[in-house]
Amino acid sequence: MQTVAVLSLKGGVGKTTVVLGLASAALRRGARTLVVDLDPQCNATTTLDPDETTATLADVLETPRPAVLRAAIAPSAWDGEVDVMVGSEDLESLNDPDPGTSRLEKLGRALAQVRNMIAEGELPYQLVLMDCPPSLGRLTRSALVAAQGALLVTEPTIYAVQGAQRAFEAVENTRDEYNPALVPLGVVVNRVRTHSYEHQFRIAELRENFGRLVMPVALPDRLAVQQAQGACMPIHQWGTPGAREVALAFNLLLARILRTGSRGRHQAAEWPPEDEEAESSVGE
Repeated sequence: MQTVAVLSLKGGVGKTTVVLGLASAALRRGARTLVVDLDPQCNATTTLDPDETTATLADVLETPRPAVLRAAIAPSAWDGEVDVMVGSEDLESLNDPDPGTSRLEKLGRALAQVRNMIAEGELPYQLVLMDCPPSLGRLTRSALVAAQGALLVTEPTIYAVQGAQRAFEAVENTRDEYNPALVPLGVVVNRVRTHSYEHQFRIAELRENFGRLVMPVALPDRLAVQQAQGACMPIHQWGTPGAREVALAFNLLLARILRTGSRGRHQAAEWPPEDEEAESSVGE
């Protein structure tokens, strides 16, 4: 089971879009996936449209026991391969800016229980995607403490680039203080318009700041993303030309994440050259 925290410290850059796109790509390749909705806005939960549960992630963070976990996890409406640890507006009251170590570790304890269930053949997840809120309180920090990998999301705008830098610093600080195994998986640039000079300028700025951690797979700005989310459908099943373009980008992005996460932090920026040509063509 590979656990990935998806974050930015700038709101509105499309973190939930990336989580849902990766879940859709995982569904396409048959990888059983759990989405953990840490954002109190609960947009991932809304789009995945799970069955009603008797508990939520807020309950899990208070009492991370197997019975509570089982009550908070539900199948999504996405063909039975993507489950949700459902979000709740009550998470906002738990987002303490200075929570202390014991509270930061509760999500990690919950995911350890999920691993135990997998060992017993109960919940065969291969991928866990954690959708973080755009703030550095308990919720995002808990995800970083619990995760094996961190994926930063940004748009090619000045404020989003600054948010990505702050998020990267949070990843580094968490790795130094709590989770030395945490791998920075990369920076994915969302909603790119390739003919925009401003976007190209900001992407160049990101590459200056982050080097090869900037994913060569950029996510193009396509209306199909909002249409698929509004219909509570995976982007791979939407079927328009724009959706197919975005779906291809998510396929490549998921492959990168799984490969990078499996190699570990010291090789996190070493991309295999044979993929460069195919990936650079996405969004052009």
